[in-house]
Amino acid sequence: MNKNYRVAKKIKNKINPNLEIIFKKLPQDDPIKRQPDISKARKELGWQPKTLFEDGLEKTINWYREILKK
Repeated sequence: MNKNYRVAKKIKNKINPNLEIIFKKLPQDDPIKRQPDISKARKELGWQPKTLFEDGLEKTINWYREILKK
């Protein structure tokens, strides 16, 4: 199971477990790398993310739900 599918499945299960996951070809101008390298920020600034993936995902889903209500 590839990483994209695992993430899609987590999102699906939080939103609606009955949804179907469909992968489509990416647009030509779509960025390939979606997980930036933060090693320089760690080294130069002593910074690292404080939000766990699951918590960030939950916040993102809730944000979209609020936006779509308007």
